[in-house]
Amino acid sequence: MDVRADNQPYDDINITPMLDLAYVLLVTFIILTTASVQGVKVNSPATTAQNNLAKPQTRAITVTADGALYLDAYPVTLDELRNRLADYKAANPALPVVLKGDTAAQYDVVVQVLDIAKRLDIAEIGLVTTRAK
Repeated sequence: MDVRADNQPYDDINITPMLDLAYVLLVTFIILTTASVQGVKVNSPATTAQNNLAKPQTRAITVTADGALYLDAYPVTLDELRNRLADYKAANPALPVVLKGDTAAQYDVVVQVLDIAKRLDIAEIGLVTTRAK
């Protein structure tokens, strides 16, 4: 048992180093979990345009090669997409949306998604592409 200079035993524990470690672990966990982007893997078309689409509360709509729709990695129908986007738009009037379409996606489905966005007055919509090499 450690004894102080005045021969009194310690009756408290210094928890500062333990809190420092907890904060470091918390920050590391936050960085690692937000670094991964959720979504459905598609083969995006190539473009030379620069895009910066990182915005808070951005919703991702994905159209796969077979015409399936996903909203934030969850499969939806056109009606479900319209209803969910209307709910998100009611909560955030400046709702940003990105549209990820496979190069072999059905053009009609992409146009229907853009039509839904237009009817809901979603002005901030971006198209996800890959950079041409």
